[in-house]
Amino acid sequence: MSEFIKIYEDKPNEAAIKKVVEVLRNGGLIIYPTDTVYGMGCDITNTKALERIAKIKGIKLEKANFSFICHDLSNLSDYVKQIDTATFKILKRALPGPYTFILPGNNDLPKEFRKKKTVGIRVPDNNIALEIVRMLGNPIVSTSIYDEDEVLEYSTDPELIFEKWQNKVDLVIDGGYGDNIGSTIIDLTAFEPVVVREGKGDPNII
Repeated sequence: MSEFIKIYEDKPNEAAIKKVVEVLRNGGLIIYPTDTVYGMGCDITNTKALERIAKIKGIKLEKANFSFICHDLSNLSDYVKQIDTATFKILKRALPGPYTFILPGNNDLPKEFRKKKTVGIRVPDNNIALEIVRMLGNPIVSTSIYDEDEVLEYSTDPELIFEKWQNKVDLVIDGGYGDNIGSTIIDLTAFEPVVVREGKGDPNII
Protein backbone atom coordinates (compact mmCIF):
# COMPACT_ATOMS: atom_id res chain seq x y z
CA MET A 1 0.00 0.00 0.00
CA SER A 2 1.50 3.30 -0.98
CA GLU A 3 1.75 6.43 1.19
CA PHE A 4 0.01 9.70 0.39
CA ILE A 5 1.68 12.80 1.81
CA LYS A 6 0.92 16.48 1.52
CA ILE A 7 3.82 18.84 0.84
CA TYR A 8 3.43 22.58 0.26
CA GLU A 9 5.44 23.97 -2.63
CA ASP A 10 6.08 27.42 -1.14
CA LYS A 11 7.78 25.85 1.92
CA PRO A 12 8.45 22.12 1.52
CA ASN A 13 8.60 20.38 4.92
CA GLU A 14 12.10 18.99 5.45
CA ALA A 15 10.92 15.86 7.32
CA ALA A 16 8.46 15.07 4.53
CA ILE A 17 11.15 15.53 1.85
CA LYS A 18 13.46 13.26 3.89
CA LYS A 19 10.76 10.58 3.91
CA VAL A 20 10.43 10.81 0.10
CA VAL A 21 14.21 10.56 -0.30
CA GLU A 22 14.28 7.45 1.93
CA VAL A 23 11.67 5.79 -0.30
CA LEU A 24 13.79 6.62 -3.36
CA ARG A 25 17.02 5.35 -1.76
CA ASN A 26 15.27 2.09 -0.90
CA GLY A 27 14.37 1.54 -4.56
CA GLY A 28 10.83 2.91 -4.32
CA LEU A 29 8.80 4.72 -6.96
CA ILE A 30 7.19 8.09 -6.26
CA ILE A 31 4.64 10.29 -7.98
CA TYR A 32 5.48 13.94 -7.48
CA PRO A 33 4.53 17.42 -8.77
CA THR A 34 6.57 19.42 -11.27
CA ASP A 35 6.00 22.80 -12.93
CA THR A 36 4.00 20.95 -15.61
CA VAL A 37 2.32 17.57 -15.06
CA TYR A 38 2.71 15.08 -12.23
CA GLY A 39 5.61 12.70 -12.84
CA MET A 40 6.59 9.22 -11.72
CA GLY A 41 10.20 8.95 -10.66
CA CYS A 42 12.91 6.80 -9.07
CA ASP A 43 16.56 7.06 -8.08
CA ILE A 44 18.76 7.12 -11.19
CA THR A 45 21.27 4.78 -9.49
CA ASN A 46 18.77 2.00 -8.69
CA THR A 47 18.48 -0.56 -11.50
CA LYS A 48 15.53 -2.45 -9.98
CA ALA A 49 13.53 0.75 -9.61
CA LEU A 50 14.34 1.73 -13.22
CA GLU A 51 13.13 -1.68 -14.38
CA ARG A 52 9.90 -1.25 -12.40
CA ILE A 53 9.12 2.07 -14.10
CA ALA A 54 9.84 0.61 -17.54
CA LYS A 55 7.55 -2.34 -16.79
CA ILE A 56 4.71 -0.04 -15.69
CA LYS A 57 5.14 1.95 -18.92
CA GLY A 58 5.24 -1.30 -20.92
CA ILE A 59 8.59 -0.57 -22.56
CA LYS A 60 12.12 -1.97 -22.55
CA LEU A 61 14.34 0.02 -20.21
CA GLU A 62 17.09 0.61 -22.81
CA LYS A 63 14.53 2.09 -25.21
CA ALA A 64 12.75 4.31 -22.68
CA ASN A 65 12.74 8.09 -23.18
CA PHE A 66 12.89 9.03 -19.53
CA SER A 67 13.91 12.49 -18.32
CA PHE A 68 16.60 13.15 -15.74
CA ILE A 69 15.33 15.60 -13.11
CA CYS A 70 18.28 17.67 -11.88
CA HIS A 71 18.49 20.23 -9.08
CA ASP A 72 20.41 22.72 -11.23
CA LEU A 73 22.88 22.79 -14.09
CA SER A 74 25.91 22.02 -11.91
CA ASN A 75 25.53 18.24 -12.15
CA LEU A 76 24.90 18.23 -15.90
CA SER A 77 28.50 17.26 -16.64
CA ASP A 78 27.93 14.00 -14.72
CA TYR A 79 25.84 12.69 -17.60
CA VAL A 80 26.20 15.06 -20.56
CA LYS A 81 29.10 15.56 -22.98
CA GLN A 82 30.76 18.96 -22.82
CA ILE A 83 28.38 21.53 -24.25
CA ASP A 84 29.26 24.73 -26.05
CA THR A 85 28.63 28.25 -24.77
CA ALA A 86 25.58 28.85 -26.98
CA THR A 87 23.88 25.68 -25.67
CA PHE A 88 24.73 26.56 -22.08
CA LYS A 89 23.23 30.04 -22.54
CA ILE A 90 19.93 28.51 -23.73
CA LEU A 91 19.85 26.19 -20.69
CA LYS A 92 20.67 29.03 -18.31
CA ARG A 93 17.92 31.18 -19.82
CA ALA A 94 15.24 28.50 -19.72
CA LEU A 95 15.93 26.63 -16.49
CA PRO A 96 14.45 26.12 -14.01
CA GLY A 97 11.33 25.99 -16.19
CA PRO A 98 8.85 23.83 -18.11
CA TYR A 99 11.36 22.44 -20.63
CA THR A 100 12.99 19.11 -21.42
CA PHE A 101 16.30 19.51 -23.25
CA ILE A 102 17.72 16.62 -25.24
CA LEU A 103 21.50 16.60 -24.93
CA PRO A 104 24.31 14.20 -25.94
CA GLY A 105 24.95 11.71 -23.13
CA ASN A 106 28.46 10.83 -21.98
CA ASN A 107 30.05 7.52 -20.89
CA ASP A 108 29.09 8.09 -17.26
CA LEU A 109 25.39 7.54 -17.95
CA PRO A 110 23.94 4.65 -15.96
CA LYS A 111 24.59 1.50 -18.00
CA GLU A 112 20.86 1.13 -18.73
CA PHE A 113 20.92 4.33 -20.84
CA ARG A 114 24.25 4.19 -22.64
CA LYS A 115 22.88 2.76 -25.87
CA LYS A 116 20.63 5.79 -26.36
CA LYS A 117 23.48 8.33 -26.72
CA THR A 118 21.14 11.21 -25.75
CA VAL A 119 19.49 12.24 -22.51
CA GLY A 120 16.49 14.45 -21.65
CA ILE A 121 17.32 16.94 -18.91
CA ARG A 122 14.72 18.71 -16.73
CA VAL A 123 15.17 21.32 -14.02
CA PRO A 124 11.53 21.98 -13.10
CA ASP A 125 10.48 25.26 -11.51
CA ASN A 126 8.94 23.47 -8.54
CA ASN A 127 10.42 23.57 -5.03
CA ILE A 128 9.15 20.11 -4.06
CA ALA A 129 10.83 18.40 -7.01
CA LEU A 130 14.04 20.44 -6.60
CA GLU A 131 14.31 19.78 -2.86
CA ILE A 132 13.85 16.03 -3.38
CA VAL A 133 16.69 15.91 -5.92
CA ARG A 134 18.90 18.20 -3.84
CA MET A 135 18.52 16.06 -0.73
CA LEU A 136 18.88 12.80 -2.67
CA GLY A 137 22.20 14.05 -4.08
CA ASN A 138 21.68 12.80 -7.63
CA PRO A 139 19.00 13.09 -10.36
CA ILE A 140 15.82 11.10 -10.43
CA VAL A 141 14.66 9.40 -13.59
CA SER A 142 11.17 10.50 -14.45
CA THR A 143 8.26 9.95 -16.80
CA SER A 144 4.85 11.66 -17.10
CA ILE A 145 1.79 9.80 -15.86
CA TYR A 146 -0.79 9.63 -18.58
CA ASP A 147 -4.53 9.34 -18.16
CA GLU A 148 -6.50 6.96 -20.34
CA ASP A 149 -9.38 9.42 -20.32
CA GLU A 150 -9.72 10.85 -23.84
CA VAL A 151 -10.55 14.33 -22.57
CA LEU A 152 -7.68 14.66 -20.10
CA GLU A 153 -4.29 13.56 -21.29
CA TYR A 154 -2.78 13.99 -17.82
CA SER A 155 -4.22 13.56 -14.33
CA THR A 156 -4.18 16.80 -12.33
CA ASP A 157 -5.93 15.94 -9.04
CA PRO A 158 -3.48 14.34 -6.53
CA GLU A 159 -6.26 12.38 -4.77
CA LEU A 160 -7.42 10.83 -8.03
CA ILE A 161 -3.81 10.13 -8.96
CA PHE A 162 -3.34 8.32 -5.62
CA GLU A 163 -6.53 6.32 -6.16
CA LYS A 164 -5.33 5.18 -9.56
CA TRP A 165 -1.64 4.55 -8.86
CA GLN A 166 -1.47 3.47 -5.21
CA ASN A 167 -0.94 -0.20 -6.08
CA LYS A 168 1.88 0.54 -8.51
CA VAL A 169 4.05 3.08 -6.67
CA ASP A 170 5.31 3.44 -3.08
CA LEU A 171 4.48 7.08 -2.40
CA VAL A 172 2.32 9.81 -3.92
CA ILE A 173 2.92 13.46 -3.05
CA ASP A 174 -0.02 15.84 -2.89
CA GLY A 175 1.59 19.09 -4.00
CA GLY A 176 -1.68 20.68 -5.10
CA TYR A 177 -3.35 20.50 -8.48
CA GLY A 178 -0.99 19.78 -11.37
CA ASP A 179 -1.04 21.18 -14.86
CA ASN A 180 -2.28 19.16 -17.83
CA ILE A 181 0.21 20.49 -20.36
CA GLY A 182 3.57 18.74 -20.65
CA SER A 183 6.97 20.37 -20.98
CA THR A 184 8.28 21.82 -24.22
CA ILE A 185 10.89 19.40 -25.60
CA ILE A 186 13.89 20.94 -27.38
CA ASP A 187 16.64 18.90 -29.04
CA LEU A 188 20.05 20.52 -28.62
CA THR A 189 22.12 17.68 -30.11
CA ALA A 190 22.22 19.02 -33.69
CA PHE A 191 23.79 22.14 -35.15
CA GLU A 192 20.55 24.12 -34.64
CA PRO A 193 18.06 23.67 -31.76
CA VAL A 194 14.91 21.77 -32.81
CA VAL A 195 11.55 22.02 -31.01
CA VAL A 196 10.36 18.39 -30.80
CA ARG A 197 7.13 19.12 -28.90
CA GLU A 198 5.48 22.38 -27.98
CA GLY A 199 4.22 22.33 -24.42
CA LYS A 200 4.01 24.76 -21.53
CA GLY A 201 7.38 26.42 -22.15
CA ASP A 202 7.68 29.15 -24.78
CA PRO A 203 9.57 27.57 -27.73
CA ASN A 204 10.96 31.00 -28.67
CA ILE A 205 13.34 30.77 -25.73
CA ILE A 206 15.90 29.30 -28.15
